Amino acid sequence: MKNPRKKNEPDSQRSLFGEILDWLLAPLLLVWPISIAITHYFATTVADYPYDQRLRERLQAVARQVRFYDGQARLELPGAAQAFLRSDEIDTVYFHVTGANGVLIAGDPELPKVKADGFRVDDDPDAIGFRDDEYKGEDLRIASMYVRDSNASTSRWVLVEVGETLEKRSQLANKIIASVIFPQFVIIPLAVILVWFGLSQGLRPLTRLRERIQTRREGDLSPISSGRIPEELQPLTEAFNSMLARMQHNMDAQQRFISDAAHQMRTPLTGLKMQAQLAARENDPEQLRQALQNISSGVDRASHLVNQLLALARAEASESAEKPFEPVDLDKLLREVVETWVVRALGRHIDLGFDPAGSVYVLGHDLLLREMINNLLDNALRYTPDGGRVTARVVAQGDFVLLEIEDSGIGISDEDAYKVFDRFYRVDGTGVEGSGLGLAIVREIAELHRAAATLRAHMPNASGERSAGAVARVVFPALYPVPERGASSFKRE
Repeated sequence: MKNPRKKNEPDSQRSLFGEILDWLLAPLLLVWPISIAITHYFATTVADYPYDQRLRERLQAVARQVRFYDGQARLELPGAAQAFLRSDEIDTVYFHVTGANGVLIAGDPELPKVKADGFRVDDDPDAIGFRDDEYKGEDLRIASMYVRDSNASTSRWVLVEVGETLEKRSQLANKIIASVIFPQFVIIPLAVILVWFGLSQGLRPLTRLRERIQTRREGDLSPISSGRIPEELQPLTEAFNSMLARMQHNMDAQQRFISDAAHQMRTPLTGLKMQAQLAARENDPEQLRQALQNISSGVDRASHLVNQLLALARAEASESAEKPFEPVDLDKLLREVVETWVVRALGRHIDLGFDPAGSVYVLGHDLLLREMINNLLDNALRYTPDGGRVTARVVAQGDFVLLEIEDSGIGISDEDAYKVFDRFYRVDGTGVEGSGLGLAIVREIAELHRAAATLRAHMPNASGERSAGAVARVVFPALYPVPERGASSFKRE
């Protein structure tokens, strides 16, 4: 026994051709029974009209033979005339004449009489009423009219009724229905074939588009030409081209990343190999110790470079993943990260400070923001001499939140301030070792959070002198209203 399909499982694949065909044929199959019912109604109505006229003439012929003598009604209808009245090759004709008290004057005694709520004597004397009834197990169509005695001082009248069975009417109605319905058995299958053919031709542009995509070479991410593509497929083509552009961008980024990583890793690995070869040929213990220390330093630099490359790869992967963001208390996060750098700052006698600002929220990834702050602090401590000062703070300004890392280091020129966020860019003449990836990671994470990262030297003071040091600043859009504790996750808009 098959397991029932789970709710989260995708629906079974359906054909677009079959879907459109279903929506075209389903209304047709729904309308067809309705059209049959309407055809039957109108066919019956059409069939009743001529035979009602003939029945009216028979009724009037009988009514003209009613005579009143001394207030007594009599039907003067010879036997031959009655035989002619009843003559019909298909249907049976009945008639009777009754008085005011329902006494039969002439005709068929068992022919159903007018009901009390039916055709009344006070109606128009020249009016003829029609009704459907049953006689001897057969359906009848009965015509009725009243005949008055115009010479009587009091109102005297008789009821004349003529009825006939419905066989001729049924045959005519059936012929009308057959003449309408039977052609539909040819027209409807023909319509289905024509619809199928029309859909096949109409979907050919979609088939050609599919073939153009299937025949593309592997790795071909060039946009699809919009020539000879119907207007309805233009949005699909544009969306597909947009996806190809994003894929091409990601592929270029990966290729650039691999190329840069291979280039940057080659230098420290070559240095480590040379140090290891020198250590292998060294016999002096002191020189051997020094070579091993150089190898250890090289390993630390290579490890730092690898960690930076992995951090950069994580930032790019997070950008493409489009994971939901959550409210993050940036001030609290900054304090936690600063505490992890205190030991390193004390080792170089650097005054590492933190200016608290209270709860200040932004929308983002906790781990990526932590990585960004680590790189900003690492960059500030690297370029700050021993005995210097580094201060971290978060400032809320209206619709924006500023994350600032201020140092008293060697400073930076305006020209280099624009380039330091490029990958592997190093400012010449600083004497500080680094991978050139720290601020590139900061920029990637900032852009992922729709923030802007800058690095500027200190502004001139009142005397016009520019003090040493720089300020790294990341400007975030503020998160309003401030989320309550335990609030659910937010998603990027």
